[in-house]
Amino acid sequence: MPYTPIVATLGYVLSPDRRQVLMIHRNARPGDQHLGKYNGLGGKIERDEDVAAGMRREIAEEAGIEVTSMQLRGTISWPGFGKGGEDWLGFIFLIDGYTGTPLQSNPEGSLEWVDREQLHTLPMWEGDRHFLPLVFDDDARPFHGVMPYSGGQMQSWQYSRL
Repeated sequence: MPYTPIVATLGYVLSPDRRQVLMIHRNARPGDQHLGKYNGLGGKIERDEDVAAGMRREIAEEAGIEVTSMQLRGTISWPGFGKGGEDWLGFIFLIDGYTGTPLQSNPEGSLEWVDREQLHTLPMWEGDRHFLPLVFDDDARPFHGVMPYSGGQMQSWQYSRL
């Protein structure tokens, strides 16, 4: 069976002093698969855009700010992650420059600045705890991982760097 994932972006916006990360607390939609969890910002790539343009658009839509600088930190294949078992392929970005003032909330939940050192204490997908250190580490090489899910649970995690 061919691999035909939903292609998406996931971005982590750093505060100007790089000590905090803008996270969304998914607390606004009762039927949300992510309800109660904290996550980065992002979403599905549209047919006519590249992943960088998709990341910029998602940050503008979800946080109300314009990205001026970002780095691709990695890619993750999430087979079986979707609500109906769909496969996802995510491009993970670190946004270290923007203009504007972030919104306080959007239709998915409230936006909160969280100290980087406190990220691990938040309710989030268990799998996020495995790749988030790679998003913020000092290794300039992007990581490329696979994290299969089954029944809403992470099954394994492996990654490589080129």
